[in-house]
Amino acid sequence: MEWMAAALQNVGMTAATLPLIAIDGPSGVGKSTTAKRAAVRLGWQYLDTGAMYRAAALAIQRAGLDLSDRASLERVLATLELSLNEGRTYLAGEDVSEAIRSQEVTVLVTPVSADARVREVLVEQQRRIGASGRWVVDGRDIGTVVFTQACCKVFLTASPEARAQRRFLELRAKGQSPSFEAVLADLQRRDLADSTRAASPLRKADDAVELDSSDLSLDQVVDWIVARHQAHL
Repeated sequence: MEWMAAALQNVGMTAATLPLIAIDGPSGVGKSTTAKRAAVRLGWQYLDTGAMYRAAALAIQRAGLDLSDRASLERVLATLELSLNEGRTYLAGEDVSEAIRSQEVTVLVTPVSADARVREVLVEQQRRIGASGRWVVDGRDIGTVVFTQACCKVFLTASPEARAQRRFLELRAKGQSPSFEAVLADLQRRDLADSTRAASPLRKADDAVELDSSDLSLDQVVDWIVARHQAHL
């Protein structure tokens, strides 16, 4: 199959690279689900950077501060202590895996994740966690900013319509009833925000390989990424 053969082309690992898979791409493309499954297949760990930004948003919410209050924000960030263990997210030792999924945090996480100072602090923590290698990491700037030395970089994409259809079906399965047009418009809005933000905008790393998953199943995408990684070994 051509899509699998492409995974095995132009790969190689040097002493300077880190044994880590970086998966970047737009919203709604299935990066997190793909990364989790790839980690299981490889016996590696999954680093959920999205959960880390949500935990930072929760800390800011609990402090009752506005992002424009830079002095107070610096105080919160100076004591921010995040960790991940077996799929759970911890804030200063407290398991906040459920708390970070609240609607209040969901609303706040977009402006928080776009803040340059927040990203600077969280990138430092992500690098500390991932420095040991054997992680699969997904996000918007993993291969371009966070782990530029990752041995395997994938830019996972799909057409806006394909991504919106997947999201639409996911929401319907949860009992929600949005229109397809509203879901598509929201994805396009997020694409624009992610690609034009000042801090670490979404883009494909120069040394990343792009995979269009519009017509691929989740299993095919995971197979492709695992095959590409194993070609490094």
